[in-house]
Amino acid sequence: MTTLRPFTCDDLFKFNNVNFDPLTETYGLSFYTQYLARWPEYFQLAESPSGQIMGYIMGKVEGHMENWHGHVTALTVSPDYRRLGLAGLLMNFLEDISEKKRAYFVDLFVRKSNQVAINMYKNLGYIIYRTILDYYSGENDEDAYDMRKALSRDAEKKSIIPYTQPITIRELRENAN
Repeated sequence: MTTLRPFTCDDLFKFNNVNFDPLTETYGLSFYTQYLARWPEYFQLAESPSGQIMGYIMGKVEGHMENWHGHVTALTVSPDYRRLGLAGLLMNFLEDISEKKRAYFVDLFVRKSNQVAINMYKNLGYIIYRTILDYYSGENDEDAYDMRKALSRDAEKKSIIPYTQPITIRELRENAN
């Protein structure tokens, strides 16, 4: 039986087996601890009966007025535990927290090349809201999809009317303020 529980500082020293996936974004310890301090209710993990970390979700709530939303910063499941519905369970958890925070929608960014994740998010009710040019930097820069799912507060579904043109990272940051 899988247990969902809050992520703790001790887990930072035990979750490498989940982060080794090449599509998982990894961050420095200070980034994880910032999320633990500011949005602890959005940082959950799935644990096996033997205590092994099966996956985790890290997110936050941000924005203003009709842009008040939950954001998925990271979602990953260990390769040993994929195709068991854990990602959906973790996403539902984050969506429920966002509903309680009276958010209008939940959003996330995903690599355009990560078709498995895109299909999973679509099956969970997310739509491709817009493309963000060169969002992922590195050896090969890559565009991201900003995917969204409207929550009950957005009864008219205004938050998921898709953009028709891609935006830049600069435009994304300007629109966030």
